[in-house]
Amino acid sequence: MLDFFKRYFSVLFVFLVAGCMNYGPIDEESFSSGGDIDNSDTITGKGLFITNEGNFTYGNASLSYYNPKTKNIENEIFARANAQKLGDVAQSMTIYNGIGWIVVNNSGIIFAIDLNTFKRVGQITGFTSPRYIYFLNDEKAYVTQIWDKRICIINPKTYQITGYIDTPMKKDNESTEQMVKYGKYVFTNCWSYNNKILVIDTETDQICDSIKVGIQPTSLVIDKNNKIWTVTDGGYEGSPYGYEAPSLYKIDAKTRKVEKEFKFKIKDHPSEVQLNGTQDTLYFINNDIWRLPITAKRFPIKSFIKNKNTIYYGLTINPINSEVYVADAIDYVQPGVILRYSSNGVQLDEFKVGIIPGAFCWR
Repeated sequence: MLDFFKRYFSVLFVFLVAGCMNYGPIDEESFSSGGDIDNSDTITGKGLFITNEGNFTYGNASLSYYNPKTKNIENEIFARANAQKLGDVAQSMTIYNGIGWIVVNNSGIIFAIDLNTFKRVGQITGFTSPRYIYFLNDEKAYVTQIWDKRICIINPKTYQITGYIDTPMKKDNESTEQMVKYGKYVFTNCWSYNNKILVIDTETDQICDSIKVGIQPTSLVIDKNNKIWTVTDGGYEGSPYGYEAPSLYKIDAKTRKVEKEFKFKIKDHPSEVQLNGTQDTLYFINNDIWRLPITAKRFPIKSFIKNKNTIYYGLTINPINSEVYVADAIDYVQPGVILRYSSNGVQLDEFKVGIIPGAFCWR
């Protein structure tokens, strides 16, 4: 049930949040890593941003930055650079044209930051509950949402919502999540009480097709052979939408047909499907960390990295050297930990970040 609660509580009662968020100046004593940011270490070379969700309605989301070369971790970089809280539930981050775009879910805002100074250069508001942003060009991007059947169209240059894409979802089932692109089409998974991958024609900004999968697809990636992979969580026991064993699906992006289904056990909780830099190997969480070549015919017998009796909450793979980074939420209250492993699964490093580290973004 961990994956279900992870996503459920991050969006529950979103209507309560609008009236209680405060984007005023921060209290310098409210976080432990105050002070100036050491840019000499932080911004040189390739690095990793970590979005820390924080506790729902507490407004304690944060952004961290890790330099693998120096092993230097800088926490609360948004707050320290802007004297402003990041907000309530940092959902995801994407880099486009040298700007970092941080999607803050329950606050209904997207911040744009300078990657060298971490200072805010713009922001977009007016969302119901944004989840992910996908850039099509310099003047057009899509933003998915939950509890809203509309996908937002934005202009990154003007920081404005310019339109909406209506989706065929029923009330209380509204959810669009991660996005991948093939040709002129963008694919997005519908998680909340749904079983569809929607297909968007980017020339008309309309839904043109859908692909049926299992209950509640939670991740979406596309490999080097243009095969889309998604994992379903199967819902939960007592769900009005249904409850079934989760599955990992392989879908041909061109034909939009399911080519392979890997079934999990009924009480498994797979999540966080990721690809390595060469896009030929999948990684995902199912209590342990698992690794699967995209050509595999069946699941491996043994996991890649064993769970340490804690909460593996997020996952990313270094696109350059295939090192594995695992976000450990610990207890959802204290600051989380990032575990860094070699490409062979040997632990190399461990460092503390913010509360509930959930997503990553490579620079």
